[in-house]
Amino acid sequence: MDRTGSDVLKTPVIGHDHLPWASWPDDALLDLPMCDLHVGLKGGFLEQPIADLTQELERRGLLFCPHFWLSNEWFTPDGIPGIAVPFYLAHPRLAKLEQAQMLEVEGGTTEWCLRILRHEAGHAIENAFKIRRRKTRQHIFGKSSQRYPMYYSPRPYSRSFVHHLDLWYAQSHPDEDFAETFAVWLTPDSLWEERYRGWPVLKKLKYVDGLMKELRGASPLLTTREEIDPLPHLKKTLREHYERKRRHYGIERQLQYDPDLKRLFSSLPSHACKQSAATFLNRFRREVRRKVAGWTGEYQYTIDQVLEDMIQRCRELDLRVPVAEEQAKLDFTILLTVHTMNFLRSGRHRVAL
Repeated sequence: MDRTGSDVLKTPVIGHDHLPWASWPDDALLDLPMCDLHVGLKGGFLEQPIADLTQELERRGLLFCPHFWLSNEWFTPDGIPGIAVPFYLAHPRLAKLEQAQMLEVEGGTTEWCLRILRHEAGHAIENAFKIRRRKTRQHIFGKSSQRYPMYYSPRPYSRSFVHHLDLWYAQSHPDEDFAETFAVWLTPDSLWEERYRGWPVLKKLKYVDGLMKELRGASPLLTTREEIDPLPHLKKTLREHYERKRRHYGIERQLQYDPDLKRLFSSLPSHACKQSAATFLNRFRREVRRKVAGWTGEYQYTIDQVLEDMIQRCRELDLRVPVAEEQAKLDFTILLTVHTMNFLRSGRHRVAL
């Protein structure tokens, strides 16, 4: 999945040319209350992926189609057969701000957006048909009453869960497991029977397949169009929103970087004339951050916080680059990847639920 670009940044918006904040600098835009953005779902980037999802559901013979609204983030509320979509996907200027604040635009490409929409549709269809109450669903996936964790320890090589969204998201909670399994089932040409042949998770996929065949042509039990936290009701400023969001992903770290950094770089007097490690890392910071994000599926913002800590320690220890630049770049990229994966396995990973 491409986590480095954003289609929404390039998508023209029809009917929103009158918005004065579209030309404001970031500092001014951040002081605007979210309810004063006055953007909608129509006329921009979101129209196509939402239409694609609707067609995918129709092709499966499902009468269910979720309703959509703009809010502060991606989510599907309990008991609501609809999907909240983040406001920043409604306008290229807001996507640009998201990029500046969080270093990426989650769902900002058509493919990425569709992946998330399929996942959220899994939650929404569970609500619409009250699937969580079914005994077989509870037996196969677990009970929804299980408490949602703030942290979880993924097992990257487990064959008991599908792979759809990053960070082995299906492993975080039974509801996420169902939504991820539904998303894989719904994805056109996913070839799930072949891809997961011999895996224990195939039992889950076959259950979803049989369940959806049962629901073909059936009317949803729940049809409310209620919207939770719609954008026009959000009074906090964009600055307040991003301060909270950065705290959410900028997790306190207790990792000790010094031994690894001292093995890679040098504080010996004989290397005092060599390039500063802090300067070196700052120079290719964006490149290494994107590469590690692609390898691990971790948020670039989280990786950047680890990277910032490492750069600060290099500065405090006055470390120098004792080897050729390309070799140092490769060695450090591997080091950062290892620390990121250790962090994911540590159980301290913050889940964006």
